[in-house]
Amino acid sequence: MAHCSAPAGRPRFDIADIVRRHRAALEAAQHLTTEQRRVLSAIERCRTAALGGHLELCRSCGYQQPAYNSCRNRHCPKCQALAQEHWIAARAERLLPVQHFHVVFTLPSELRSLSRFRRKAIFDALFHAASETLLELARSRLSADLGVTMLLHTWTRELAFHPHLHAIVTAGGLHQEQPRWSPSRKRYLFPVRVMGALFRGKMLAALRRLHRNRDLDGFDAFRDPEGFDRLLSNLAKHHWVVYAKQPFRRANHVLQYLGRYTHRVGIANSRLLDVTDRRVTFRTKNDRAITLTPIEFLRRFVQHVLPPRFVKIRHYGVYAASLVDTKLKAARRLLLPRVALASAPAAKPPWPEHLLALTGRDVRRCPRCHGELERVPLHSRAPPSLAA
Repeated sequence: MAHCSAPAGRPRFDIADIVRRHRAALEAAQHLTTEQRRVLSAIERCRTAALGGHLELCRSCGYQQPAYNSCRNRHCPKCQALAQEHWIAARAERLLPVQHFHVVFTLPSELRSLSRFRRKAIFDALFHAASETLLELARSRLSADLGVTMLLHTWTRELAFHPHLHAIVTAGGLHQEQPRWSPSRKRYLFPVRVMGALFRGKMLAALRRLHRNRDLDGFDAFRDPEGFDRLLSNLAKHHWVVYAKQPFRRANHVLQYLGRYTHRVGIANSRLLDVTDRRVTFRTKNDRAITLTPIEFLRRFVQHVLPPRFVKIRHYGVYAASLVDTKLKAARRLLLPRVALASAPAAKPPWPEHLLALTGRDVRRCPRCHGELERVPLHSRAPPSLAA
């Protein structure tokens, strides 16, 4: 568990305070899953005495302050900055030096209720359908294996439930038969209507498999014997949205852009504009704002808690973990023939140095006299179960 002092210039409001004040009312109003309760417990105890920590003490001027441990829960808005930077550093070692497209695959609104009911099954199907759409088109049109990184988001800026995948895709791929890189078109990867139609077909096929295997049993709309067929017939009539941007010009821009998405949670403390016992106001899109009751705010927040151990960032094609030492290395040789591929990756800096680079705050130095801080362990009782 990392030691993290509260950074200077912290936001005025904290989601943890909303959880502490209004969690009981939320639980009285609706049933929470075990995982949702764990997340709320982690957030309200993050960087508090309940998780232990140490005392930062300066012998020179007498300054002292407690520094409490972070919860490190992936849904906590205060625990993602360092994890994000570590992820970016790790991916930099595998990113190919080519242009990358940003493609977004969105589930239709008709599937949101079913997604809430069987989150893991539907999200897994979404990953499979979207990745196979890209890989299949690359095989048929470029005779190549793309590099694809995908990550799941389930929210809008208003915290509404809106499952979609962000995909960062190489502009071309490793040719399947010849030792060469097969580039895509410069301005677009594949036609969006073609991607949408193929994505729709693959997702509908996945839903049929889930239904046939009885993985969707218990869903209210399917108690009607014709409910499932009616849903699929409706979904087949509509155009499914696949959005694609023009490619990034430089590989390092891809990482910085993608890094903003990888460890983002539904809402950050910095977006909170006003919090009272009766309302929560936060920024949405284009500097607009929305005001909710605290219970409604927490209800929207917990609906984005992912299933336990669910992998929300996945890699496919030459970026797949199983192909790092084979196809990815072959692609790097073709694109960077003079680079020493066997060079050892740079070691991760200690977290205080990393925090200093990110925020400019040196947690090893006294904020008053800049003398060296001594750390004295704080002994607190063991925190209660996070499922409480």
